[in-house]
Amino acid sequence: MDQPAHAGAATAIGLVACGHRGSVVKLTEVKVSGWHQLCALDAIPRLGARVVKSAHGNIAVFRNAEDEVFALLDKCPHKGGPLSQGIVFGRKVACPLHGWNIRLDDGNAVAPDVGCARKFSVKVESGQVLLEI
Repeated sequence: MDQPAHAGAATAIGLVACGHRGSVVKLTEVKVSGWHQLCALDAIPRLGARVVKSAHGNIAVFRNAEDEVFALLDKCPHKGGPLSQGIVFGRKVACPLHGWNIRLDDGNAVAPDVGCARKFSVKVESGQVLLEI
């Protein structure tokens, strides 16, 4: 079922959802831990991100130009900026607040900056994005 939401909207993991522009895709599977089916890969734009709310905080799920997916805590290690609103390039995202580059594969800041955003396991199976919490 779809319902209105703003771009980059976050929704609770209790509802297990993947926010995307204009709507929220709600899923029926509800788990406390393990793999959660979020949305179709195509629901995440290339070079973009979607946000999932969880007990761990907002999680940004990214898709790069090669259709690789990555998941990081949606908080830059520098000043807490929303990484989901940053620019994705290659296997990195630039924080929208101060331009720090964060590697999507491990959450580490690119030198000379130092810090790390928490990484979550994510995969694509049969065109569906799955996140491990």
